[in-house]
Amino acid sequence: MNAPAELFNQHLIDPEICIRCNTCEATCPVGAITHDSRNYVVIAEKCNFCMACVPPCPTGSIDNWRMRPKSAAYTVEEQLSWDDLPPAMLEGELSETQAEIFTSSAFGATVPPWSAAHPYTNLYGPKEPTTATVVGNVQVNEAGTANETHHIVLDFGNLPFPVLEGQSIGIIPPGQDTQGNAHHARQYSIASPRNGERAGYNNLSITVKRVLEDHDGKPVIGVASNFLCDLKTGDKVKVIGPFGSSFLMPNHPKSNIVMICTGTGSAPMRAMTEWRRRLRQSGKFEGGKLMLFFGARTQKELPYFGPLQKLPKDFIDINFAFSREQGQTKRYVQDLLRERSTDLLALLKDSNTYIYVCGLKSMEEGVVLALRDVANQAGLSWDSIGQSLKQEGRLHLETY
Repeated sequence: MNAPAELFNQHLIDPEICIRCNTCEATCPVGAITHDSRNYVVIAEKCNFCMACVPPCPTGSIDNWRMRPKSAAYTVEEQLSWDDLPPAMLEGELSETQAEIFTSSAFGATVPPWSAAHPYTNLYGPKEPTTATVVGNVQVNEAGTANETHHIVLDFGNLPFPVLEGQSIGIIPPGQDTQGNAHHARQYSIASPRNGERAGYNNLSITVKRVLEDHDGKPVIGVASNFLCDLKTGDKVKVIGPFGSSFLMPNHPKSNIVMICTGTGSAPMRAMTEWRRRLRQSGKFEGGKLMLFFGARTQKELPYFGPLQKLPKDFIDINFAFSREQGQTKRYVQDLLRERSTDLLALLKDSNTYIYVCGLKSMEEGVVLALRDVANQAGLSWDSIGQSLKQEGRLHLETY
């Protein structure tokens, strides 16, 4: 019997959305992106899934994936000929052994909740960014701890810049890179609700961690993060966007929201929570259950810890996981999900439940596996529930 073909999640660029700005090719550190006069494409054998090209992309066209046997990866020649992306492989097209391979991204929705508000996207591009003024910059975890994180408020004055919870913006740092080219934009999730960080004002906030080392722990000075963390009130910032049309919150009454995040992945969760809090204060909205699963290395490093403690317990159910707290057992957000399986199971059964995951890429698979275990251990079919969550825009994965 022949062994089943080895699968991998092939990185692709959507030719329908791509604006051929060359940002991805200029950003890729391993030369895995090329182009002709027609399309920009990813070279499968060179791509190492470092994700460096994803945040700077102004349209999101770079963030596309297809499960393929390695022996049948789409070639550069095939991709250069495309007018649109090929359909994803159906489960029935895989052998039984292949189908057992678990891929968390296969369950991530690409459509918004049916009741989400209409998002505006790509109002300002890399060639014509707009300018915002810094009106606030405060550290939101304990001073002197690792992973210094700032809450930065940007004001757009009289210039229209409508955003929704779950969207993001791009920040263009000043100066040039080592090749003498202007820096490309870095993407940051919006941490404030749709009516502004300060309600009724044309402003928004972002959550930024000062980057001082790379993924391997080697010292490095993050160009955009250090620029942003050092900003003073009155400074100007070049902004592009907004971006994002699917990672949006539901607006219909009685909708439940489960938020799972680590570190600065808390930004969209803060935005959603604050919008629900304001609706609750106004008495104009009857919201469902809110649950937050928030992970960090230590309590001191966790952003927004103080403000979270002040939220009413009957408004939001908050669960913390710390993986490096001295004298305590390591706990991750997926551990909390399993501990709260009874409550999560009730929400998984409810078609009004929406789940959002945001943080490091390494957390994604563990979180989705935990959700699968909660369903399967109760005798439910995760394959059925997971596909419903995906197709109905109720499980959103935004990891980096």
